[in-house]
Amino acid sequence: MVATSARQGTPHRGCTLSWFVEGDGPPVVMIQGVGIGAEGWRPQVEGLASRFCCLCLDNRGFGASQPLGEPLTVELMAEDVLALMDAQGWASAHVVGHSLGGLVALYVAHRARERVRSLALLCTFASGAVPTRLTPRMLAMGLRTRLGTRRMRRHAFLRMVLAPEELARADPDALAQQLAPLFGHDLADQPPVALRQFQAMGRADATPFLGALTGLPTLVVSATHDPIAPPSAGQALAAGVPGARYVEVPNASHGVTLRFAERINALLREHLDRAEASRQAGSNSMQGTR
Repeated sequence: MVATSARQGTPHRGCTLSWFVEGDGPPVVMIQGVGIGAEGWRPQVEGLASRFCCLCLDNRGFGASQPLGEPLTVELMAEDVLALMDAQGWASAHVVGHSLGGLVALYVAHRARERVRSLALLCTFASGAVPTRLTPRMLAMGLRTRLGTRRMRRHAFLRMVLAPEELARADPDALAQQLAPLFGHDLADQPPVALRQFQAMGRADATPFLGALTGLPTLVVSATHDPIAPPSAGQALAAGVPGARYVEVPNASHGVTLRFAERINALLREHLDRAEASRQAGSNSMQGTR
């Protein structure tokens, strides 16, 4: 596989999906969550591209993946992922998802199990009811990201995705400026598609088919202070997928992939290497029985 970081465009069901591929090795598809694009995986691509071929996309309706096209559903987003695998010529790939992206990854595995080599589900949940619940805490946090000055909204957003210990050590203005290119927008702003992504997520529930994913190498990672995808959701998800491995990162929150990239990358490398070794062993075993 040839390594490249040039953006590509693939039309699919009313949207020209924007994506890039970088690295060399076994194929890995990386799916982001609400209000963040392909560049949000940059810390992981930098840590994995020497050993894996990473495909990262802007989800439909976000960034360069325009227009939104059809009414947004998690099922449609899963179809988008499979369409990009087709465009790249990949019969199968490891699938990594963060938040909403983890839910999409589960639907990809449900739709086309034979095309998924493994799952890595980061700061996510089996049911979209978890992050969309209107608890007093979540309602207050969400409102603060939409009210006040731009500086106040940036700081409120950081409080949603960073742990208290991180915030105590950080310069929030400098950090917001540093993270903006990875999110694909100023943290004071919410992309127009974010509400539709939120609504689509709230309608999705992978719980009924988790048990059918038995035998699929699955890593579930939660962050101790995550208010969006709390550890209890990650634990329930891991318990629902027979054989899944669960890891909790302490002193971290929803932005763990950006703020604790070395820890996440080490977990991903270990998981992907194990899954590839198991796959190769299975292939050799099948050849030996012929």
